[in-house]
Amino acid sequence: MKDLTHLSMVDGAFLHLESPEMPMHVGSLALFEPPEGGAPGEWIEAVKAHVISRMHLAPVFTRKLALMPFDLANPLWIDDDDIDLDYHIRSTVLPKPGTLAQLEALAARLHSSLLDRSRPMWEFYVIEGLADGRLGFYSKLHHAAVDGQAAVALAETIFDLTDVPRRVKPARARRSNRYQLGVAELLGAALRNQMTQVLKLVQLAPPLTTAAVKAAGTAWADWRAGAKKKGAPGTRLKLAPLSPFNVSITNQRAFAGVTLPLPEVKAIGKALGASVNDMVLWLCSTALRGYLHDARELPAGTLVAGVPISLRTEGDISSNNQVSGTVIDLATQVRDPLERLAIIVAGTRAMKAQLGAFGNLIPKDFPSLGSPWLLSGLASLYGRSRLAHRLRAVNVVISNVPGPQVPLYLAGAKMTGLYPLSIVVHGVALNITVQSYRGQLCFGLIACRRALPDVGELAHQFELAFEALKRVPLPAAQVVGQAAAVPEDQPKPRRRARTKTSTAHRAAATSVPANKPKLAVVAPVAKPSAPPAARRRRTAKAA
Repeated sequence: MKDLTHLSMVDGAFLHLESPEMPMHVGSLALFEPPEGGAPGEWIEAVKAHVISRMHLAPVFTRKLALMPFDLANPLWIDDDDIDLDYHIRSTVLPKPGTLAQLEALAARLHSSLLDRSRPMWEFYVIEGLADGRLGFYSKLHHAAVDGQAAVALAETIFDLTDVPRRVKPARARRSNRYQLGVAELLGAALRNQMTQVLKLVQLAPPLTTAAVKAAGTAWADWRAGAKKKGAPGTRLKLAPLSPFNVSITNQRAFAGVTLPLPEVKAIGKALGASVNDMVLWLCSTALRGYLHDARELPAGTLVAGVPISLRTEGDISSNNQVSGTVIDLATQVRDPLERLAIIVAGTRAMKAQLGAFGNLIPKDFPSLGSPWLLSGLASLYGRSRLAHRLRAVNVVISNVPGPQVPLYLAGAKMTGLYPLSIVVHGVALNITVQSYRGQLCFGLIACRRALPDVGELAHQFELAFEALKRVPLPAAQVVGQAAAVPEDQPKPRRRARTKTSTAHRAAATSVPANKPKLAVVAPVAKPSAPPAARRRRTAKAA
């Protein structure tokens, strides 16, 4: 029984909350330069051989679920020694002309389907047919098996630092396992797991109670200060405003990726006293503000972002979820870009202070008896009722996952871009995940297609936000353009065709006057006579 691994409460939640409308897997879309001398159609076989040689390095490739009787508790992970590589690694070809928009649409469609729970919960797709000759590689893994940091560790297992794959020690021969475990084994493992989690919670109760009382006092003081000073950070005792993203979702997805230069964003942030994560939130805030402003859907109050926080200790590469979360005001109602950034920075600092008080005390697991049927029932109730419109804790989920800054290779092919695809849920129809790679910030925008059919326009707003960022006045003696060098072989930022929306109107919504020395206030912008034609979506109605 030592080889049995129980899903934690957090891992199991991703499993039990899943429905046809809410697949709970995470994925990525990578672009590769084809290997030198490789013929069309050969790379798929090279990828299969490559993965076979590395599967034993990451448990996610070789383990499947053993479900508990009557869903009394979370399932177990057990080894599967009969992996069908032709099922898990597939290939497809884009129709002509082979555009990046077609590739994004294919990734969205692949991301909308559920993973097979009777097999190890991962799939890879090799995609050919791009007009520029590059190769696409879409992957998805169930969130019950990995979080963002664990996925990065998994990528380090599969990818190499040169076009010649490194040698890996072969796997040891394993004994054949039964297809599933017996009822007695399952119930015994579940009982032992529940007793362990109860004991851990009892041990954590005294310090957790002390920290909770202290945090409650701080929150009360912040709330009272916020009542006197409008806009003070930390006043989150309120619902997020109604937005087009706060709707019940379907199983259809829309996806778009956009690339921005990391060195320049980092240098501007440093000059303004902001971290890379602060700048990512500012870019998201500015892009969302421009997107909603164009369609006359910008709420009077600030949009609120749900921000996942990793609890993983340095060096921990285990395949599970160690994550918590917080909420950050994006200050989308603020026109001045520097004032907006100041509010975001204050919010992230308050979040870090709270995490410092609670981080080591947050339990990473809880007793799970009864949780499968309870979570599944609550998810179904939330999605089929209007609770998604009424209970609005956040408007959007934004996640920033640090990635490698050196070129990566897969079976001899060089990666040029890596765009994450995450999860959308009832009530939060948009997820923005950022993966840094080789001097790039790769934004992956995944949304319910019914709520955001024009997610490509939102991606274009990120490019406009970056252009506005470069015009923000910096403190004296700051030279941003020379602050960091971009690798010569780095791909240029992806450019999207501008829509028919007025360029002058969009620039006025995000830009600042160049001659303003400190804070620049933008003059009110006249609303367009009608929303852009591309924005034919169902706007959420107030409850």
